[in-house]
Amino acid sequence: MKIATYNVNGINGRLDILLRWLKEDVPDVVCLQELKADDAGFPRKEIERAGYGAIWHGQRSWNGVAILAKGKTPILTRRGLPGDPDDTHSRYIEAAVDGILIGCLYLPNGNPFPGAKFDYKLRWFRRLQAYAAELLELEVPSILAGDFNVMPTEIDVYKPERWLDDALFRPEVRKAYADLVAQGWTDAVRHLHPGERIYTFWKYWRNSFERDAGLRIDHFLLSPAVAPLLRSATVRRKPRNWEHTSDHAPVMIELDISEAGADLGASARSVTNKGNP
Repeated sequence: MKIATYNVNGINGRLDILLRWLKEDVPDVVCLQELKADDAGFPRKEIERAGYGAIWHGQRSWNGVAILAKGKTPILTRRGLPGDPDDTHSRYIEAAVDGILIGCLYLPNGNPFPGAKFDYKLRWFRRLQAYAAELLELEVPSILAGDFNVMPTEIDVYKPERWLDDALFRPEVRKAYADLVAQGWTDAVRHLHPGERIYTFWKYWRNSFERDAGLRIDHFLLSPAVAPLLRSATVRRKPRNWEHTSDHAPVMIELDISEAGADLGASARSVTNKGNP
């Protein structure tokens, strides 16, 4: 089972990039961020013609998240992160796919620091921590995937000394991510590639991609029931080199679910029967 996360940086403006990548890599599930389109503007027909069902939580001009599944429609379990009914940002959507609960998220950028946007980022992180703890208590196979807008350690950023006061690298944000992982989640990429410099985002300017001057900000967190199924975790760098592409590259993990089929089926039924956890 191949599951990917991809910040497309505008789904309609880069739909040709997305469809080309789907055809080449053929992921089973895709978490998309930064749709920059409202619900009515989501390209459902084009996605379906590519062989994918979809659920989405859109927002005009910015934000927006979606989950695609090859040959089926993901079972929606939640739209929006709980904890703040006044938060109108479209940054979280969740679905059950083949027995795994998948949360797709686009965590706030938080810049400039200090300021209201940074404070909002920390509040959103605290809400994510609280909800992630609830998911672990359910003991349902779960994945949190998306653009977390945080470089967890110095090895996750090119020239870390240049990012000390950036909201993606502030100590408060790195600690929030570390505390989230410490609940019992596994950072898939770092688990399989300890000590390796791996980036998922490169700015458009100064030939950042060509120089490999990037950041690792797109992550997969796996619950204890999913982590043993992990077989690979890779950054799909090829699409980042295409013309008019996103400044992010897709990140993909592969799970071996062959021996966990019965358990995952039971888990899927428990999630859908409960509704929103």
